[in-house]
Amino acid sequence: MNKSTLKTDTLINEREAASVLCYSVRALQNWRHRGGGPKFVKVSSRSIRYRQSDLLTWIEERTISNTSQTI
Repeated sequence: MNKSTLKTDTLINEREAASVLCYSVRALQNWRHRGGGPKFVKVSSRSIRYRQSDLLTWIEERTISNTSQTI
């Protein structure tokens, strides 16, 4: 999945979200548990989805222009 195919209101599963972010599913699971990751939607106790606009916002919040900037 690339940025040109992202529809911001669409919900995607954690495998697809991990692909968008170039991280593992396990990394997303750790972030949900510890905090610090993108917002997510808890559809049920065993079903997690991510809104594509939240992934894009999370990426933008971490975009920096030089190494002296902090997140």
